[in-house]
Amino acid sequence: SKLAALFKHPLYNIPIPEVTEKDKLFVVNPMEKFSLRSSGSDEWISSSKAETLLPTGKTAYDTYPSWLKFHVGINRYELYPRQDPLMPILLQDLATQRIVSSVQKSGGTQLKLIMTFPNYGQALFKPMKQTRDQETPVDFFYFSDFERHNAEIAAFHLDRILDFRRIPPVSGRLVNITKEIRDITTDKKLAKTFFISPAGNVCFYGECSYYCSTEHALCGKPDRLEGSMAALLPDKTLAKRRSWRSPWRRSYHKSKKAEWELNPNYCAQVREMPPYDRGHRLLDLIDMAVLDFLMGNMDRHHYETFEKFGNDTFLLHLDNGRGFGTHSRDEPSILAPLWQCCSIKKSTYLRLQLLATQPYRLSDLLREALATDPLAPVLAEPHLRALDRRLGKVLGVVGRCLAG
Repeated sequence: SKLAALFKHPLYNIPIPEVTEKDKLFVVNPMEKFSLRSSGSDEWISSSKAETLLPTGKTAYDTYPSWLKFHVGINRYELYPRQDPLMPILLQDLATQRIVSSVQKSGGTQLKLIMTFPNYGQALFKPMKQTRDQETPVDFFYFSDFERHNAEIAAFHLDRILDFRRIPPVSGRLVNITKEIRDITTDKKLAKTFFISPAGNVCFYGECSYYCSTEHALCGKPDRLEGSMAALLPDKTLAKRRSWRSPWRRSYHKSKKAEWELNPNYCAQVREMPPYDRGHRLLDLIDMAVLDFLMGNMDRHHYETFEKFGNDTFLLHLDNGRGFGTHSRDEPSILAPLWQCCSIKKSTYLRLQLLATQPYRLSDLLREALATDPLAPVLAEPHLRALDRRLGKVLGVVGRCLAG
């Protein structure tokens, strides 16, 4: 396994700083226990609600469902650890746990559902809108492109291979629209949008600001629908997040350009603005630009951080559905933070160089990682090949900066 060899490489074993109590997102009561409601059930309950039925010798943490272990593990430096034994279990849960509730997520331009499991875990479901080999039409603006479920899955694995680990876990899943959405939804607005198509397929379209109409309906075959299931982050009432407008945000206008597109010395301005004037925030933003360039994502207008950690923490790379839309062309403007600032973390640069070598070729690693997903193959081959070409371009930009 190339992936196993990669994660054993010294560049993937650089220790993070010591995690103190104040560096953890949650300080957990070690005595709080979770247990099965009854022996034949897959429902979990907190000990504060019922007597615990714990096998002897198990610590309370062992009784936590996988989503809770994921939340408890978040700290100032990483969303989840590199060698995380929990990850396969969490991905398996996202793909297989029984869905007990499906409601539409409010906001956004496209339909997304929040699905709840018997163990109180929740996932964000993005349904399939187009096939693997459909490229975004050349005349489409980045903001009128569809979100792709397979891009969400591939982005999680790519982010992990780059050792950023800033995207919550995502698994593909085949959902039954009738049994797992229509029949169990308590969302009255969503419920009104189901219909049977002329071909006899179950369809629905929900309510949202752009792509929620009968012309953009999502239809099963006859009621089976692919989608991505992303583990939700802790509720904002428990762990507040701050949303930051990206300095390299696009104009989201058909004819206007953003300031960074017109001013070649734009980075000098950014370096004087808090929080980019100190610490590693600007370098973290450049990491994100590299990730976005590799997957062709032009739609990065905001990013988030956990408020508890202030400015000294990682950025969350959320909403990656507009990646992997085109493989036949690259968008150099995504790399503007890198070539305008001519800065990159040494650790990121060394890992990118490693991923350009034959034993650790980026396309091979991502292909291997995606092969275990329930919806494999997740990406069409041309998208995987494009990664190696784009990685070469990133290293070319860094090379010119070093030579300059």
